[in-house]
Amino acid sequence: MGKNKNNKRPYYSSNNNNRPSKSPKKHHPSSNISNPKNSSPSQPQQLQPKKRPTFSSYLDTRNLPPKVKLLCEIIATTQSNSIDASLTDTGIRVTQADVEQVLKLSYSFPGPSVKFFRWCGHQLNDDHSPYAWNLVVDLLGKNSLFDAMWDAVKSMKRERLLSLATFASIFSSYVIAERVQDAVLTFEVMEQYGIPRDVVALNSLLSAICRDGKTINAVEFLHAAQERIRPDMDTYAILLEGWENESNVVCARKTFGDMLFDIGWDPNNVPAYDSFLTTLIKAGPDEFDEALKLFHTLREKGCYPGLKFFKVALEACSKKRDARGAAMLWDVMLRVRDRGLAFHVSPDLEMYSCVITLFCTCGDTDTAKKLLDEMVLNGIFPNSKIYNVLFQFMLKSKRLRDATVVFNEMVKNEFVPDCANCALAVRSYLNSTEYVMAIKIWKCMIENYDSDLEETGNRLVVELRDMNRLPEAVKYAEDMIARRIKVSSSTLSKLREGLNKARKTLVYDELFRKWKYH
Repeated sequence: MGKNKNNKRPYYSSNNNNRPSKSPKKHHPSSNISNPKNSSPSQPQQLQPKKRPTFSSYLDTRNLPPKVKLLCEIIATTQSNSIDASLTDTGIRVTQADVEQVLKLSYSFPGPSVKFFRWCGHQLNDDHSPYAWNLVVDLLGKNSLFDAMWDAVKSMKRERLLSLATFASIFSSYVIAERVQDAVLTFEVMEQYGIPRDVVALNSLLSAICRDGKTINAVEFLHAAQERIRPDMDTYAILLEGWENESNVVCARKTFGDMLFDIGWDPNNVPAYDSFLTTLIKAGPDEFDEALKLFHTLREKGCYPGLKFFKVALEACSKKRDARGAAMLWDVMLRVRDRGLAFHVSPDLEMYSCVITLFCTCGDTDTAKKLLDEMVLNGIFPNSKIYNVLFQFMLKSKRLRDATVVFNEMVKNEFVPDCANCALAVRSYLNSTEYVMAIKIWKCMIENYDSDLEETGNRLVVELRDMNRLPEAVKYAEDMIARRIKVSSSTLSKLREGLNKARKTLVYDELFRKWKYH
């Protein structure tokens, strides 16, 4: 991989007082977290975050306990210097769980949140949960208040509450703030805080960097660090997922090659294979062919990708109308699932919908119906879209008996055909003189839709008359008039002709009267 001049390997300097010190000063419990309001990170303008992160709020959360809602409201609406008094005036007693829930919903107010944390500390005898401490570190970091964040970290060290989760939060905060070098430096000094600088920690750092779209920086740091820390399968899976998110096929190929050289083929390395093959498929038709070749190579090695690959591959087959390729992938996926060769490889509703639609489009309604039956046996139940697709193509291929089965099952499961399919069904059944099913579909149509009914209703009335079902024709014409569905003058004329022949002029006169006044 060529070096990017704009992303040189990180270098470190000690002149930024917001970075972790290699000789940390003694620290104190929560009362010694510096006031975020007075914390002014000295960073160049170009290192400011691209945009302020969006945080969840108590206003966005339903069914909050009244106590938690009130505490969040005080934090959100009270000046920092009045927080203690406002909280004390409530008379509320807090638990560790209360503190955690309030902090999670107060990221937009770091200063008041820290004051709340200190106030709660007096009630809890400074027995905050490790999770609450980590939330304080995270909310300060996500607001780029790094001086206060490190004060909290030093207090956690004294209380022996630090964990890798704490540093994962710090990595993420620095990366989001466009300070990847500081995230790397934090990794370098972790052991001074009692946290091992092992491959799990390395992967946590790389994950934070890749999530923010900076996979090139992650790869460059890995090259510098892998002499000290041997990467594992998760390392490469993280990098390959980063390249997938950035749609970078060239770099993904290079990382995949490095992975094979370093750790070889491994059946447990499902996420890495999943991401790389998915990257190829999303890149275009040529890369799709490359992905299928690699997929077959993986099978020869006893390795398989995960569900993500099968999902995007089937979608690609659907776009190409490649039913044969989809059938092959589906068959392999089911064998992988049944033999437990990869985790979480079981088709979901979306995938069934994709392949059923594909086979219907390609005229293979038999396979589509077989898949419908199969999904029910696997505990996945069809939705309205799947039923409508299958019903439509059964009608178009004039397989009315099968269409009737699909319709009955659909209605039994409380779905109805869309309006267009209802119109198609009425027309199809009438053309085959199956007036009973045509009427059944019409009833379904008028019960569920208020528009686009006129053409189908008039067709039904006329065809019933032509089938010598004159009483039914009059009945549904009267019903249309009552529902204010327009009966055309042409339809009325044909009914008059039929009723006159049957010597039922009075019936026509009554029908005409209703038609005229509606």
